[in-house]
Amino acid sequence: MEEPLKCLTDAYGCLLTRSRPNQSAAAVAHVISSGVSGLLAAELREERCSEAELTCISLSLVEKITSSLTSQNLPSQLTLYFEEVLTVLFQDMNLMPQLIHHFQAEDQVISHLAAKCVSTCVLFHLHKSGMVCPVWQNKCAQAFHSSSPGTELDACLWSVTDVLRKVLKESQQGNLGKLLAVFDCSLWALCLKLLPEKSEEVAHYLDSFTHSGHWEATFCLLLDLLEVLSASSLVCGAHVCLKSQRITCIRSAALLTMISCSSEGFLKRRALLLLKKTVLQKVGEDWALGELLSTGLKYENFSSDMTMLAQSVLTAVDNNWLQSVQVEPAAFFGGSRHVKMMGDEGQEPDCVMLRAVSLILLKSIELHIQTAGRMGVDSTTEVYGYLQSLWSFLRRSSVQLTEVTHLCCWISLLFGEQDDDMMEAAKAVLSIFLSQRLRCGLDDAAAFEAACASGCNPHCHFVLLLQSISFDHSILLDFLISTETCFLEYFLRYLKYLRDNWQSFIAACGGISVSDCYSSSQQSLSASSADDGVILTYKGEGDDTEFSSSVQLTGINPLMNRVCLAAEVRLVEYDSSDESDPDNNEDSEVEPRASVCEKSRFSASDVKQETTGLPLSIRQKQNELPTVLWVEPNSTLERKPEGSSLPVLQNQQTSCANMAPLSGQATFETLSRTVLCLSELREVVTRLHTKELFPYNPSSLLKLLAQVDNCYQHSHVSHNKGRI
Repeated sequence: MEEPLKCLTDAYGCLLTRSRPNQSAAAVAHVISSGVSGLLAAELREERCSEAELTCISLSLVEKITSSLTSQNLPSQLTLYFEEVLTVLFQDMNLMPQLIHHFQAEDQVISHLAAKCVSTCVLFHLHKSGMVCPVWQNKCAQAFHSSSPGTELDACLWSVTDVLRKVLKESQQGNLGKLLAVFDCSLWALCLKLLPEKSEEVAHYLDSFTHSGHWEATFCLLLDLLEVLSASSLVCGAHVCLKSQRITCIRSAALLTMISCSSEGFLKRRALLLLKKTVLQKVGEDWALGELLSTGLKYENFSSDMTMLAQSVLTAVDNNWLQSVQVEPAAFFGGSRHVKMMGDEGQEPDCVMLRAVSLILLKSIELHIQTAGRMGVDSTTEVYGYLQSLWSFLRRSSVQLTEVTHLCCWISLLFGEQDDDMMEAAKAVLSIFLSQRLRCGLDDAAAFEAACASGCNPHCHFVLLLQSISFDHSILLDFLISTETCFLEYFLRYLKYLRDNWQSFIAACGGISVSDCYSSSQQSLSASSADDGVILTYKGEGDDTEFSSSVQLTGINPLMNRVCLAAEVRLVEYDSSDESDPDNNEDSEVEPRASVCEKSRFSASDVKQETTGLPLSIRQKQNELPTVLWVEPNSTLERKPEGSSLPVLQNQQTSCANMAPLSGQATFETLSRTVLCLSELREVVTRLHTKELFPYNPSSLLKLLAQVDNCYQHSHVSHNKGRI
């Protein structure tokens, strides 16, 4: 017989070169089977190749053969040859039990290679016969019911997750349903075992298995499986949804308990990110499932499951869950540190965790308000308490946020480097504000005082957003045509509110400044000119460390180095939408995402050409803006009468709480640049839409932008008449 190593490497090389091996299919199959089972005679092994190495090579070759046949990218003759190899292996030699036996191998490399090999074989068998491999099914189900954390359970978890993920990406509803059905009961039993709800049970479980060294890996693999199951529930839509697909929501309280009890920072981080994706309905987006998840169809129990998740989060917050969530310093892999953000001994906090906790709580509050509204329950006091708990958590975890004097700055500070998360946070806060404003009974002035005291003033958030992008309308255009953020939904809803509350927007423009976001007693900012903006140097009191950051001239803070200020607009293909009626769609619900079209009707060069250089009407508009501001300097905001649920801070200026009023010139500059930015955006969108280059029908958007511009013009006219 030919040397086993040479036989295996020749077969692998022929797969890569798409040529037929010299050996017969039966001979190759025999060597593979012997290598997998470790039964090769000692005299047939090469001295430089151990039994473990031959096993790894054999497993890799089987995985490569089955994946190549599944993808159907081999020539017909080569396909027939390797199909014969697999027939001999799995029918004549019954290889599958031998592969699965390696799940429990002490060598973790062999165990993982066996899991990869089995997964590809299961997919190949599923595609050919439409049946789930019974040997694999029984082994995984048995492990889920009875196995403790270890290599065998890890291999089963990884294998099932991999198969489900690949079937999801292939959009095969029938095969997905078969897989979920055979594992439904065993997966539920596994999660009951690995995710106990009571903290005492969690502590006992961690004490029992942490010492083994496998618990962390097993828990991470479980989280991966839960994400796949949650994504499958969104893909299934209105079709049958099994209990295993809803585990993340149903066992959310157990996940929160595990986060508070675990001492491992990376486990808490992974669990928080899973809950964040679930509450944002973004599970599976990392696997390019965007088109599948944007169908809009929800399974029957979707609303109740999301309500359950939100209630679990809020109940945990009531029980001081946030106090038990310790935010570790951000991961560091070498190099030099320039800033110590958590004191002399600590480092910059893990902002990924801070953003995840913030979004989970904000979305839970939003869902709670919606549920309470349907039941006719006033949740104003509860909501204020939850928000205060969030601010306390953020300030405890980050010195940067401790220095904030105007709470509305927190979204820009925390989410400045993550556009998608920032838009989700802004949308959630806007929804919370609008719901509470209708129920609290405050007049407009008092409502905005209370909103700023809670960090929820939507006008402040919008102005800070524009400042952070230097009032660049092209970035707003980028957001509008991108599926990466929910900006379209947020923008339309905010513009409707802005149109009806223009005077309060002027007041917000009068209270936004860089100094609002930092305590002047704790830091000093020095600016020097630079080619691309201003260099701001931060010096912390009692610390010899400092840092410099290049920011835009109108930037809200030195920490927001916007990566989205690109020279060219990013494009994402959208479907053309004709459902937006210019007269009626204004009051309709906005779809969270536009559909992606199969073939784009426009190109990046077309849009770049249309957006390069503003028309004369826009360039002249800046000169037409008034040079005075129509805000009375000493107007007073009254406290809400007795019985108010929200605390309202008295202020002697028409500005937001905790904000020093700016000069008329500074207020005018903020207002005029905001209006100019929106006007430029309207002009560009109009031209693109006229030339059929805009990816969807923007009629409602253009109508709202025009109405906002009219508000500005009417206010200017009214002010001039008052002066006369």
